[in-house]
Amino acid sequence: MFSTMSLTPPPLTSQPNGVSITGIAISLGVGIAVWLVATFVISRITKRVAAGTNFFKKPHFKWVAPALRALDHERRVQRAETIGSLLNSIVGVLVAVITIMYVLQNLDINIAPLLTSVGILGIAIGFGAQQLIRDFLAGIFITIEDQYGIGDVIETSEVVGVVESMGLRITRVRSEDGAIWYLRNGEILRVGNRSQGNYVPVPDAPAAGPEAALHEPASNTETKKTDQKAGE
Repeated sequence: MFSTMSLTPPPLTSQPNGVSITGIAISLGVGIAVWLVATFVISRITKRVAAGTNFFKKPHFKWVAPALRALDHERRVQRAETIGSLLNSIVGVLVAVITIMYVLQNLDINIAPLLTSVGILGIAIGFGAQQLIRDFLAGIFITIEDQYGIGDVIETSEVVGVVESMGLRITRVRSEDGAIWYLRNGEILRVGNRSQGNYVPVPDAPAAGPEAALHEPASNTETKKTDQKAGE
């Protein structure tokens, strides 16, 4: 009796672990395609928001034009560009991180220790750049909420002046004496916008006249009388 040895060939589907050129190419292609599509969509939305609505541009609404503020278009463009650049940055970072992760996996690299190191580094940077992050977040909310814009007269705890430029970190204000102030958005705890609402300036000194004489201190009156007697 002869014993036969059956040799079973390895399955065709099993492949050794290693670099996958096809996977790398697909990951890069998909990442670039997603980034291009997202950038195009954000750009179109930003342009439409900056252009504004055409509702009040119709002929029978021309009487509303004088009531619209002259700087509305500039402020709308600024908000649209700020939000658009912010969205582009967020989408770019997300797409880049996800694409790099897939590329490293196709290179047969264990990304778990790398993710741990990146997380620790992110926490350290977050603690070190708290003020910078605070300024950026404050600038984003100031822009989105339209608290003030270019050309507005604002009043803060430090200065009263006209807003000349706005950024996500710094607001530049020209004060009444001509000085240029650079205010960090995270340090603007409260702000009054004199260009919004009905601002009424408060008189610095009471008007001169009979009423002013009534409120004059008695010591000043006695001093005047004494001087008159000395002169006589």
